[in-house]
Amino acid sequence: MIRNDHVRFLGEGAMVTSRPLPDSKSVVEGAFMDVASAFKNFFEGLKTGKKRGYPKFKTKRKTKPAFYLASDRFEVGDHWVDISKLGRVNMAEKLRFSGKILSARVSKTASWWFISITVELPDKPVESQPLPAVGIDVGLNRLATLSTGRQFENQKPLRTLLKHLLQANKRLARRVKGSKNWYKAKEKLARLHYRVACAREDLLHKLTTEIATTYGFVGVESLHVKGLMQNRKLALSFADAALGRLLMLLTSKVTAVGGTVVKVDRFFPSSQLCHQCGWRWKEITLADRIFVCQHPQCRWQGDRDLNAALNILNEALRLVGQMDQVVSAVAATTP
Repeated sequence: MIRNDHVRFLGEGAMVTSRPLPDSKSVVEGAFMDVASAFKNFFEGLKTGKKRGYPKFKTKRKTKPAFYLASDRFEVGDHWVDISKLGRVNMAEKLRFSGKILSARVSKTASWWFISITVELPDKPVESQPLPAVGIDVGLNRLATLSTGRQFENQKPLRTLLKHLLQANKRLARRVKGSKNWYKAKEKLARLHYRVACAREDLLHKLTTEIATTYGFVGVESLHVKGLMQNRKLALSFADAALGRLLMLLTSKVTAVGGTVVKVDRFFPSSQLCHQCGWRWKEITLADRIFVCQHPQCRWQGDRDLNAALNILNEALRLVGQMDQVVSAVAATTP
């Protein structure tokens, strides 16, 4: 098992030095590895039909500062790392995984330097536990609504700091490009963007970890994120919610602990159907937050997101039952 640990160095600009350093052999190795990976992705994209651009040379102004380190070019201690031809640098936290260290990559984000260390760990058998099933409806008002009634609010980190980002962009535009004040304004803007990204990532990781450790069967919708971003009125909200990142983290974490993730087709009308009787409300709009069933023998009413989550769960169980007949293992948890 290969795990990456992402650790921040202590102090802003901790890797910056006033004296020139001789090039390490790892820098050349890393450059060739990056070229090989870029051409591999390009030619695989041609075969599979996925659009990937032809590899380009890095530029000093636009490329993210980063370099590769082989395992023999650095040593990791408790709260420090000793890098060849650079010296000992303090880290904000110690390495979380104990195993064979394969390599590392040092990179700069905003005003901070990070080191991502690749560690090889022994494979542990995944023991699947009989955990309950759940359906998840994702959205913009509420980030996720579970079929159990649990709701996760959308914290909207980008909209929360949008005013500060606009002011920082104005300051940067009013500075003389290349001056000291321009670089200061640029660093401040980068720190704000990093703050937004960290808040969003923290929310997504906490949400997906809780679901992966609580439920063994998860039904979700397969969203077409690229298509959703074409809506110019909601593009900012969809980008702020990061629904694609949410589904990716959820899938990887649930499968890592032995669970099952079933994706329901995005054209399935989960918001229009009544989860109890199947009556369809075709005229429902985004303004209708309460689902009211008009079937004379049902008359169920409740939150529309909860109803959609229950429909997604029922459809996911139906799909699994058609594939390998394992519905009986989780059907007892269906509402």
